[in-house]
This record gives sequence, C-alpha cells and structure tokens, in this order.
Amino acid sequence: MADANLTDRQRKWFASVRAGLERDTGKTMDDWVAIAKICPETAHRARLKWFKETHGLLQNRASQVLDAAFPAGMGWNEPERLIDSLWTDPASRAIYETVDAAALTLEGSLRTARKGYTAWSRTFQFTALKPLKNGGAMLGLAVMPRSDDRLVPTRSERWSERLTARMPLAAAADLDAVLRGLLNAAWERS
Repeated sequence: MADANLTDRQRKWFASVRAGLERDTGKTMDDWVAIAKICPETAHRARLKWFKETHGLLQNRASQVLDAAFPAGMGWNEPERLIDSLWTDPASRAIYETVDAAALTLEGSLRTARKGYTAWSRTFQFTALKPLKNGGAMLGLAVMPRSDDRLVPTRSERWSERLTARMPLAAAADLDAVLRGLLNAAWERS
C-alpha cells in the first residue's frame, strides 16, 4: 500500500484493521497470506466471498489480506495505473485533471486512486469523481445538496458517506467558480 497516498487517519485505520485481524483470529498476516494463496477463486469479489464463507473474514479484513497476498494486482499501491485505467475517455480525463488540479491546490489534500473512482482527502474525504458510462463524470462533494441548485443527494455511490451531494459534469468547464467554492467548503469541513 502506498502510504504517501493515504492520510494519517487512513494509515491508522489500515493499521487497526491489521492489528484487529491478528488479535481476533490469532493468525498473523503471513498466515492469512498463505491461506489466500490456496484460495480456489481468482477474481477479487469471488475471493472476498470465499474468505467470508470459508473463514468468516469480512470485506475490509479480507481485502487487506488479498492486497498483501497479491500485491502485483492493480490496487492502492499503484495509483497512477489505477488512474490511467479509470480515466481513459479523453473528455472524462480532462474533467478528472481539472478536478484534480483544483483539489490538490487545497493545503494538505491527498489524492487516492480507487478502481471505480478517484477521491481527495485532507483528514476526511471531501470530494470524489467517477467516470460515467456515457461520458463525463459524477462529482461527489461533502456539502449539503441545497448548497447549489445543480446538486442532488447522493444515492448508492461507493464512496464516503460524507459525500452527501453529487452532480454530473459533462465537461471540464462545468467545474465553475461556484463549484470550486463548494469544493473549498467541502475541504474546509474535512
């Protein structure tokens, strides 16, 4: 895991998951890695299901074991590869680059690449962006949806529950002065 891409809070969380895994199961991470290597499944979701059904490990713990067992996979430890694989459409990539530049100008901001979206945090996640199937991107912000008429409440996006408002962006220019102000407001709350 690329610690440089994690906030202090995220680093502590990962450490607590690992410590809890070893404390609660009596097995070290090396023991769990050995178990992961004999998993009959090859796809990540199938491996997670196998860990739950066979060993009672839930997603967070199983994901950490799988990350340690199969580090060559494209995960948090390879953020640039994740970003490149996620933002392939030129128009969506332009939106990502605009949001990324705006978010990283805010003091203490860190970018975290995920398989389905990109997130920015200070202490907490304050914004995220995911590409849309038909082009463009969905912006999530840690602000109230009533902050702007274009924002709507988040639904079932797989990002932080702190991101309570969302808005589709069709082009990089959609990140106007008002949205940049809301991005700043979300950062201030993080």
